[in-house]
Amino acid sequence: MIREPGVAVTIKDVARLAGVSASSVCRALADPDRVRPETRDRVQTAARQLGYHPNRVARSLITGRTANIGVVLPDLGNPFFPTVVKAIQTQARRGDYAVLLTDTDEDPAVEVPAIRALAMQVDGFLLCSPRAADDELRAVAEKPMVVLNRRISPFPSVTADNSGGMRQAVGHLHALGHRTISYVAGPRTSWSNRDRLRGLRAATSALGMTLIEIGNVAPTVAGGAAAADLVAAAPVTAVLAYNDLVALGLVQRFQARGIAVPGQLSVVGFDDILVAALVGPPLTTVAIGKEQIGRVGVDLLLALMAAPGTAGLARAGSERAGSERAGSERAGSGQAGRARRVVPTQLIVRGSTGPVAR
Repeated sequence: MIREPGVAVTIKDVARLAGVSASSVCRALADPDRVRPETRDRVQTAARQLGYHPNRVARSLITGRTANIGVVLPDLGNPFFPTVVKAIQTQARRGDYAVLLTDTDEDPAVEVPAIRALAMQVDGFLLCSPRAADDELRAVAEKPMVVLNRRISPFPSVTADNSGGMRQAVGHLHALGHRTISYVAGPRTSWSNRDRLRGLRAATSALGMTLIEIGNVAPTVAGGAAAADLVAAAPVTAVLAYNDLVALGLVQRFQARGIAVPGQLSVVGFDDILVAALVGPPLTTVAIGKEQIGRVGVDLLLALMAAPGTAGLARAGSERAGSERAGSERAGSGQAGRARRVVPTQLIVRGSTGPVAR
């Protein structure tokens, strides 16, 4: 079939070449499982030959789906999240989904309105490190949801091995001779902060070390700087920070006060953001597979959206809170609602940690 330059290809053109009706073309491209395999193959071959690309808006009217994923995160200015979002976008694109993004500025009160605002424009949500209460998020879950960096039943989740990372960091400091250390905690509403602190307490207790907890602080460089004087006043030789930004704030303030890092105080971060390797001294930190978190999160969400009966899953689960906590929640006929994926962590030793001064 020869077409004049500049003339748009239509569904009727595809139907004519494939020898089927226009409605069959719509079904074959929008919902291929509803047509016979031979029809689907003819339509898809004809569409490729003609260079036809279905209109997303028109397709959503047929299927009731938007082909969009909503991503809600607390702070795009935190270098941790852009890496995760980039991986989400790449993986979503492979599944023929676009990504709609909203930043809540670390304000839990913004999250629920943000989810409601996006709900009609997306087929499902990825909630990155959400700060709102569990029940609030369950109540607003009219679309399938997957949670990253937090666990909320009955949602599938992808988290880092925070306990394993803290165990590695504490073992490293213990081997360097440190016996009394501090932890500068992140936001009180952060699940990752609570999970890291649990792992840290267990690791220091197992090695007979003393842990002094400081904070909570904002997960920023300024938050770390604000806690630095409290750390310096404590009888510790090393400090672990909630994340790399807090750790960098600690180092900056220590250096401004003439406190040598690592000569007088060793510093360990968490996340391994890009700048951690570029500062002086380079930051010892616990690396998280940020790209893996994004990719796995998309895969779980696509599987959940494909399962029958997932819309409204969390609302129904909230009404059955007792059975939910007992592990009886379901996502359609599959296991997506109970899926928990844990991404490994790895200690990266750099210049901000050293032996205890003798």
